[in-house]
Amino acid sequence: MAFKFVILLGLVSLFADITYEGARSITGPYLALLGASATTVGLVCGFGELLGYTLRFISGYISDKTKRYWLITIIGYIVNLLAVPLLALAGRWEIAAVLMITERIGKAIRTPSRDAMLSYATKQIGRGRGFGLHEAMDQIGAMLGPLIVAAVLFIKGDYKISFAVLLLPALLAIVVLVVAKYRYPRPKDLEKVSFVLESKNFPRIFWIYLIAVSFVAAGYVDFPLIAYHFKKTSLVSDNWIPIFYALAMGVDALAAFLFGYLFDRKGTSVIIFAVLLSVFFTPLVFLGNFYSCLLGIALWGIGMGAQESIMRAGIAGMVAVDKRGSAYGIFNAGYGFFWFFGSMLMGVFYDLSVYILVMFSVAVQLISIPFFIMIRNNNLSKKMI
Repeated sequence: MAFKFVILLGLVSLFADITYEGARSITGPYLALLGASATTVGLVCGFGELLGYTLRFISGYISDKTKRYWLITIIGYIVNLLAVPLLALAGRWEIAAVLMITERIGKAIRTPSRDAMLSYATKQIGRGRGFGLHEAMDQIGAMLGPLIVAAVLFIKGDYKISFAVLLLPALLAIVVLVVAKYRYPRPKDLEKVSFVLESKNFPRIFWIYLIAVSFVAAGYVDFPLIAYHFKKTSLVSDNWIPIFYALAMGVDALAAFLFGYLFDRKGTSVIIFAVLLSVFFTPLVFLGNFYSCLLGIALWGIGMGAQESIMRAGIAGMVAVDKRGSAYGIFNAGYGFFWFFGSMLMGVFYDLSVYILVMFSVAVQLISIPFFIMIRNNNLSKKMI
């Protein structure tokens, strides 16, 4: 029963990612086409993530207080998905920017409630396996979306049509979500045994974990800036940019599934390995040629697979059931703030020098490693007691 619930939420995410990840693969070049600078792209993407992740703190708190997980999730998906096809009507970069930020707001509304419901089901099937499977299905959609967009661009050569065709998967995601709601009206019942904390506050290890993940977020270059770089340097053609993104999403799906399996057995060590591996994407993408960019994008996908699966799974094992929505809200708010800060700085650094951008990205991500080691050692100590 829990497994079927994870599959249904996975299908929702699959169709949703076809929609907004398909759009995300071309928003950088689209903003450039409408006259935006690299700094503007970094600022818009970063601010969208900041607002989106900050609102997750409020959304998570409200979901725990009201227990209206389904209602909040459905409202969020509607706002999140319907903003995407409206990009087809944008005639100025300012309008496109507002719609991109609106899409992030919708995602902010629904994510803590969705993740809390998902965490209830993963107790039965394994935290890493459950979140990894969900992320794998999510990223299958994220791979298909850019391919659909690339096909439309190849046939029509029109960004606006590319955004318009994404209305269909958006509607399919909402339909499957409603079906899941009626089949599983009380997903909290899927977690039979609650993890009880000795304190009413979040444990210290949760805050250390948040610091570690925030450093990763601050140094991780968002794809719109990568796509902007591809277009500006002509390293990758317009038609190939969404294909590169599709490749990253395919790698993301495989990495999430594999990391999820390993996380249930090896714990935080898997996160450390993922960070050390993916950190090399920045010099490969920004300092190399077409083929090094291809390898760099694959490593970028590995890092995203870890961030979207096992880094979320780690929260479920640290926090009590009744605080899970708030925990995901706080976690995502902190992550989003540092994502915004990093994106804003790296947009400015790109206009100054790509070498400064690369050094900043690599150094900040590596700072997270000692914190992850502290978490791993703490978990090992608990197992020995």
